[in-house]
Amino acid sequence: MNRELSFNPDIEFLLKDAGGQSEQQVKQIQELIDQRVDLLIVSPNAARPITPIVEKAYQQGIPVIILDRRTDSDLYTAYVGADNVEVGQNAGLYANQLLKGTGNVVEIGESPGSSADIDRHRGFMNAIGSHPGIRLLAKLEGDWDKRSFADKLTALLTNKPAVQLIFAQNDRTALKAYNVCRKLGLDKQVKIIGVDGLPGQNEGIDLVDRDILSATVLYPTGGKEAIRTAMAILKKQPFKRENRLPITLIDSSNVRTMKLQNEKIVEQQVDIEKQQQRINDLNLIYTSQKNTLYFTLASLLVAMTLGGWALYLYRSKQAAYQTLERQNQEILDQKERIEMVSAQARLATEEKLRFYSYISHEFNTPLSLILTPTEDLLNKKTVTPYDLKSNLLLVQKNAYRLLRLVDQMLDLRKTDAGKQRLRTAEQDLIAFIQDIVQDFIPKARKQRIDLQLMTTETNVPVWFDGEKLDKVFVNLLSNAFKYTPGGGLIHVILNVLEGQVQIRVQDNGEGMTPDEQAHAFDLFYSGTKPFNLSKGLGLALSMEFIQLHQGELTVQSAPGEGTTFTILLPLGTQHLTAEEMTGSSTRQQLAVDLDDEYVVDIPALASKKLGTLLVVEDNDDLRSFLSTRLSYEFDVLAEASGEKGWERTLETIPDLIISDIMLPGMDGLQLTQRIKTDLRTSHIPVILLTAKAQMQHRIEGTRVGADAYITKPFNTQYLLETMRTTLANREKWQRRYASDFLSQSGAGGNRQDKKFLNELTALIEQHLGDPAFGVEKLSREMGLSRVQLYRKVQALLDMNVMDYLTEVRLKRAKHLLRETSKPMAEIADETGFSSAAYFTTFFKQHTQKTPSEYRKSPVKA
Repeated sequence: MNRELSFNPDIEFLLKDAGGQSEQQVKQIQELIDQRVDLLIVSPNAARPITPIVEKAYQQGIPVIILDRRTDSDLYTAYVGADNVEVGQNAGLYANQLLKGTGNVVEIGESPGSSADIDRHRGFMNAIGSHPGIRLLAKLEGDWDKRSFADKLTALLTNKPAVQLIFAQNDRTALKAYNVCRKLGLDKQVKIIGVDGLPGQNEGIDLVDRDILSATVLYPTGGKEAIRTAMAILKKQPFKRENRLPITLIDSSNVRTMKLQNEKIVEQQVDIEKQQQRINDLNLIYTSQKNTLYFTLASLLVAMTLGGWALYLYRSKQAAYQTLERQNQEILDQKERIEMVSAQARLATEEKLRFYSYISHEFNTPLSLILTPTEDLLNKKTVTPYDLKSNLLLVQKNAYRLLRLVDQMLDLRKTDAGKQRLRTAEQDLIAFIQDIVQDFIPKARKQRIDLQLMTTETNVPVWFDGEKLDKVFVNLLSNAFKYTPGGGLIHVILNVLEGQVQIRVQDNGEGMTPDEQAHAFDLFYSGTKPFNLSKGLGLALSMEFIQLHQGELTVQSAPGEGTTFTILLPLGTQHLTAEEMTGSSTRQQLAVDLDDEYVVDIPALASKKLGTLLVVEDNDDLRSFLSTRLSYEFDVLAEASGEKGWERTLETIPDLIISDIMLPGMDGLQLTQRIKTDLRTSHIPVILLTAKAQMQHRIEGTRVGADAYITKPFNTQYLLETMRTTLANREKWQRRYASDFLSQSGAGGNRQDKKFLNELTALIEQHLGDPAFGVEKLSREMGLSRVQLYRKVQALLDMNVMDYLTEVRLKRAKHLLRETSKPMAEIADETGFSSAAYFTTFFKQHTQKTPSEYRKSPVKA
C-alpha cells in the first residue's frame, strides 16, 4: 500500500491495527468515521461483528473497500480479494493427489465466523467430497496466534484412525501443526497443506522449500489493487466492484521458481524505494533553496530599510549601553565577592565543627574510661587488691590510648610544619617487622586470625628510621585487625625487588569502596564507616613517613575481598643525606618513652593558642622568661642566635617572631630583612625587642620591614597587646586578600606578599585548563616545598592552596558562563575539569545551582 501510495504524495494514509480483536476494530472504524475520512479500507477480523459498523460507514456516504475477508452484507463500495472457495478447492484437489484418493484428514480453520474460514472450508469439502476414500476426521479452530489447538491435534494424531494429511487455512497454523507432528515423530508420515504462500523466512514459500509443508496455496495480499481501486473511486473514475485476485498452488515443482521471482521483486522494490527517497530528498533541497532565496531577498530589503535607523539608534544609545555594561560588571563582581566570602565562612565553620566533633568523640571515650574507674575507687570504702589492680590497668590502658592519639597529632603537626627529620640506621628489616608482628600474636590468637610474616629472604639490611617505620606498621596492622573478622587472615609479605624492598600487609577483611580507597590517606577521612581519629591520622602519617624515606605507599581493595597496603622502600643510602644517617638501631617504645620535644609540646595542646611564636634572644634569662610568660597564649619556640632563628623560621613558618637586635653573628636587623625579602617568610610579622631606643635605630628597624619596635625595659602587658594587635591586623589582610582576589587597588600591604600572590595566581591561571595541575606542580613552579607553600598561602589568604585553586577555577567558570555562550564541555575543559559531568557536580556543590541554571539566572544587584 505504501509503495503504491508513493505515486500519490497528496494522499494522507491513516493506518490502524486492531491486533486480531474485533471489538477493538469496531472502535477504530468508528474513530475514522468520526474523522470523516474520504475513503475506508477494511480487512474484517470476523464477518459478523464488523458488518454493522461497515454498513454504518457506507450509509453515511463514505466509500468502503472490503479487503481480503468479506462481511455478511453487500453494503460496500468494492471488494478486493481472492475467492476463498477456490482456495479451499485447490487445497482439496491437491490433498486428493497426495493421498491418492484414500486417507484421513484434519482441518485447522481461520478465525471462527470469518468469511475466509467459512469459504475455504466449503471449497475444501467440495473438493474431497467427490472422493469417498478421503475422510475429514475433525475441524479445529486455529484463529492465528490467540488460541492453541496443540492439545486437540495431539490427541487426534495419537489415537486411531491415523491421520495422513492436515489442511491448515494459513501457513503460520501449518507451521504449528508441523511442530506438533515433529514432537510426536510423525513429521515424515503426515502431509501438511497451508494457505498464504508469502515470501520470507518461516513463511509459506520457505516452508515448502524446506519440505516442512507439502504445498501452500498462494493467496495474494491485494494491497496494491486496493490502493488502485481507492484512487479510481476518489478520482471519480470507473472501477470494478468485485476484484478477484488470482491464486495458485505452490509445491516442490515450482517453489524454487516462485522463490527466485520473489527475491527479484524484493530487489526491484528496494531500488524503487531508493529512487523514491532520492526524489524526496531532491524535492526537499529544492524547497529549502527556494525558501532560502525568498528569505534572503526579504532580509535584504528589511536590512536596507532599517540600516539607517539602526545606525542612528546605535550612536545615540552607545554611551548608555557602556554605562549599563559597566554597572552590570560591578554588580557581578560584588556578587561574586559576596558568594566567595560566604562560601569561605561556611566551609571554615564546617571544618572547625567537624574537627571539634572528631576530637571530642575520640578523646571522650578513653577519658570516660579513666574517670569512671577512678571515681569508683574513690567512692568505695574498702578496695580489694583485685579491684584496685583491674581498675588501675583500665586507667593505664586508656591513658596510653590518649598518649598515642596525642603522639599522632604531634607527629602530624611536625610534618605539617616541615619539622620531621629522618634518623636512620642500617637494620635487618625482617627482624624488625618480625618483632612488630610478635606484638600482635596474642591479639591474633584471641581473634582466631592467621597472622604471618612470609618471606623467602633470611636477612634484608635496609637503612630506615625505626621509630617512624614502627608507627607505620603498627598503624597498618591495627587497621587490618579492625576490619578483619574472626577466622580471617593477615599476612605480611616481604620481597626484594631490583633496588627496592616490597612489603605488603594483606588481609581478607571487609575491604574498601572505591571512594574510600581514593581517600584512604586523606586526613580525617573515614568514608561510610564511623570516624576514627587514630585511623584518620594514622594512615595520613604513614604516607608522610614512607615519603620521608623516599618510598611509596599504595592501597588496593575491593568490598568483600580484603585490602592490601603495599610499601616500597629503596635499598642503599643514595637517597639519604649525611644528617639523616645518624639514627639508632633500637626500636623505640613510643607509647612510653617520649623524647624531650614531645613532652614539651604536650602542654601547648592543653589550651587554645593564638599561634606559634619564635623568640630569638641571646640572653638566657630573658629568653627563658619570655618563653614561660608568653606560653600561656602562644606555642613558643626559642633560639639564641640569628642563624638558628632563620633555620627555625624555615622549618616551622611561625605566626609571629620576637627578636633582639644585638645578636651574635646575624643580628636582628639582618634577620628581619631576610625574613621580609624571602617569599616563603615575607608574611610573618616581626617585632624587634631591643635596648637601642634612639630614633635612628627605630628608623632602621622600620626600613628593614619590622612590624613593631619595642625598647627595653618593656612592659609585658604592652608587649602582649602589641602581639595581639599585630596578629589581628594580619587577619584583616587575610580577609582582604581572600575577598578581593589580588585586587590591584594600590592600597598598602607588603610588596613581597603581593608579588608572591600575583605569581601564584598567574601560574594557576596559566595551567587552569590542566586537570592534573595541583599542589605538587604548583609548589615546584613556585620554588617552595609543599609545606612552605601551604603555610604561606594559609597565612596570607586564610585558606589552603587547593581551596584557592578551586576559587580561581570557580570564578573563571562563572565569568565564562555569564559572558560567553560556550558549551559546558568547552567551559569544563578551559577550567581544568576532566568532564562536563564532573564540572556540573562541582559547580552545583559550590553555588547551589547547575551551570545552566546559573547562566539563565538574572544578575542580582
